[in-house]
Amino acid sequence: MAQLRQEVDPGDAGLDAKALDRLDQHFAHYVDEGRLPGYLVAVARGGRVAHLTAHGRRDIAAGLPVEPDTLWRIYSMTKPVTTVAALILVEEGRLSLDDPVAHHLPAFADPQVYESGSGADVRTRPAAQPPLIRHLLTHTAGLTFAFYHSHPVDALYRAANLESAVVPGSNLAETVEVYASLPLQFEPGTQWNYSVATNVLGRVIEVVSGQPLDEFVGERVLGPLGMTDAGFRVSDQQAVRLSELYGETDTGGIEPVPGLPLRGGRPRFLSGSGGLAASAHDVHRFMEFLRRGGELDGVRLLAPGTVDLMTRNHLPGGADLRAFGSRPAQDQPGHDGVGFGLGVSVVVDPERTLAPSGPGAYGWSGAATTTFWVDPAHDLTVQFMTQVRPKTFKLNPDLKRLVYEAITD
Repeated sequence: MAQLRQEVDPGDAGLDAKALDRLDQHFAHYVDEGRLPGYLVAVARGGRVAHLTAHGRRDIAAGLPVEPDTLWRIYSMTKPVTTVAALILVEEGRLSLDDPVAHHLPAFADPQVYESGSGADVRTRPAAQPPLIRHLLTHTAGLTFAFYHSHPVDALYRAANLESAVVPGSNLAETVEVYASLPLQFEPGTQWNYSVATNVLGRVIEVVSGQPLDEFVGERVLGPLGMTDAGFRVSDQQAVRLSELYGETDTGGIEPVPGLPLRGGRPRFLSGSGGLAASAHDVHRFMEFLRRGGELDGVRLLAPGTVDLMTRNHLPGGADLRAFGSRPAQDQPGHDGVGFGLGVSVVVDPERTLAPSGPGAYGWSGAATTTFWVDPAHDLTVQFMTQVRPKTFKLNPDLKRLVYEAITD
C-alpha cells in the first residue's frame, strides 16, 4: 500500500495557500450541510503534490474518516485506463484504430442504424460504414446509454435490460452481444454520444490479448505504473479502506446506496467503462504517467506521440461536444469549448468553457462525483475524490474556479 503525501509548500509550486484554504472551506461547507460525506482533493504542479486535504467521513454511520489511503469507486475514470490498455495493443501492432469493430467482435458485422419509429415499430437501415475502434475511443460509434431518455434507441436499451449498462447476471462478452443486437443511434463518426463504447473496447482488449480484462489491465497498466491499490475488486484487507457509496436524495441530502460489487472474487461483469476502484495515490500515478508523455519512474508504456494522440481533440473541424453532440442528450452548457480525444475530454476553447481551464487540459470524471484533469499549459494535475451519485449536485465548476484562482504564476 502506498499513500499520497504533500511534497512541497504551495508557494514553492506557484500556488496561493490562502486561495487553497478557500477551496477547502468551500467543500467542507458541503460536508457540514450533509451534501457530501467527505472528500479528498489534491493539487500538484510539476508532478509535486502541493496541496492535499482529506476531510469528512468515508463511512458516516461507522464514523470512519476520509484518509489519504481511502479507496474510491472511480466509475468512468476507468475509461482513460482502458484507453491506455487499448493503445498498448495499438503500439504493439495487434490492434488498429481503423479496424472495424467486427474484425474482433463478429456480432458487429451487420450494423443497423436507426431511421424512424419507436419501440416495436423502429425502422432501421444498414450502416453506410462500420463502427471502427477509433469510434469506440471517441464515443462516435452510434452507441448510447439507457438512462438518457432522449431517443428511441435509448428506450431499446432499457427494453433489453441495460438500465445499468449490463444485462443483470451476464458477463462482459454476453452484454456486448446485446449491444451489438441493437440499432446504432446514428452513422458512425457523425455525432458524439457518451455511451457504452468503452465496455465494447474492453471486450475487444480481451479478444485481442487473449486475457480477461482485469488481468490485462493489471499486468500491463496498473502494475507497471505502481497503482498498487487499483483494481476491479478489493481484497478483505483493502475493504476496510473502501468508502461507502451515497446517493443524493430529493431533498438535497445523501443516503447510502448500492455500489460496484468489488468485494470477493472476480466480478462477473468486468466493466472497462466503470469497474475500477483506486486510491488517490493510484490516480496521481496515472496522471503523472500522462503528464510525462507515457513514462513514469523509468517505465514507458506508451510513446509520447501516442499520448499526444490520446489527449488532443478528435472531433471533426475542432468541434466541441455541444456542437458535435447527439441532441438533445449532449446539448449541455458544460460541453461548450470542450472536445474529445481518445478516452478523455480536451479543452479546445477555454473562453467558452463553463469553468476556467487551460487550453489542451484533459481528463474525465466518474458517476460518484470523482474527477481528475491534467493541464499542460499550467503543468497542473488535480483530483477530487468523494462518493456521491448526484441527481442535481454539480461541483466541478466550483472546483475548477477555486483551483485556478490559486495559481500565482
